[in-house]
Amino acid sequence: MKNLKIVFMGTATFSQAVLEKLIAEGYDIAMVVSQPDRMVGRKKQIKMPEVKEVALKHQIPVFQPQKIRDDYQPIIDVQPDLIITAAYGQMIPQAILDLPRLGCINVHASLLPKYRGGAPVHYAIMNGEEKTGVTIMYMVKKMDAGHIIYQKETAIGENETVGELYDRLSVIGAQALIEALPDIINGTNASIEQDETQVTYAPVITREQEKINFDRPAKDVHNQIRGLNPWPGAYTTYQGKTVKIFGGFVHDCENARTHHAHQAPGTIVKIFKDAIGVKVADGVYIITEFQLEGKRKMLVKDYLHGHNIFTVDSRFE
Repeated sequence: MKNLKIVFMGTATFSQAVLEKLIAEGYDIAMVVSQPDRMVGRKKQIKMPEVKEVALKHQIPVFQPQKIRDDYQPIIDVQPDLIITAAYGQMIPQAILDLPRLGCINVHASLLPKYRGGAPVHYAIMNGEEKTGVTIMYMVKKMDAGHIIYQKETAIGENETVGELYDRLSVIGAQALIEALPDIINGTNASIEQDETQVTYAPVITREQEKINFDRPAKDVHNQIRGLNPWPGAYTTYQGKTVKIFGGFVHDCENARTHHAHQAPGTIVKIFKDAIGVKVADGVYIITEFQLEGKRKMLVKDYLHGHNIFTVDSRFE
């Protein structure tokens, strides 16, 4: 069963866990397809995708087309029995979707048909979902619209960040794939059409979505902040400078809601020893971790031990 030839397509850390699980389970990965190496950081250092590092470690050939829609002959040459994708990052051309006898399957980090697109984990948290999961699905030309093969569900922690959930889902996704593969290979797997009336989308996060609107309930602000932590980071501005907010919590106090009801959203209502309280639509949100423009990320309590530019009654804009 494990002698079939598999081409694996992926780029991000989510893909890494899936590829490592396939290798550990003894599946024959004939080729890994990944995005090209990129320059990262201020020093413009070349960084290879995580899945490429895994492939090279296991002496698996790597193919990195700039645009797979124009350059895919090496995949055809492999003549794979099955193609598996996980967070690859490019649309797969129809010629490749039609190539393997067992089809192309994808490991997607949501409970489809909810959150089709490239940022399903971000949206699940930002929208306050209490659960999410991973879907193993057949790939079709339309993004994330193929038949569902298998799903695994997990609860989202009340304070879980997108980084934490992303890491958990990569492990869940890898296990879900391993559980689904035997039936896929034997042709006995489920193939359930998605309910188009239940479809929602998770497109790439925009700069506008990263901006914190303090004129919203504290829970919504909290969901936005943890849904963008650690990347790309929710932000506000203070005295014309960008401030990224990475951590905080809802100040669940009726007295605070009443006492500060007259103040404008975004107003700093109190500076604690280890946090900053900000007025939001229904009360106060407590900021505990941030990054000032040009500075490193730090806990507010560490920042307040030194020079403090923040003052009560001033505002985040």
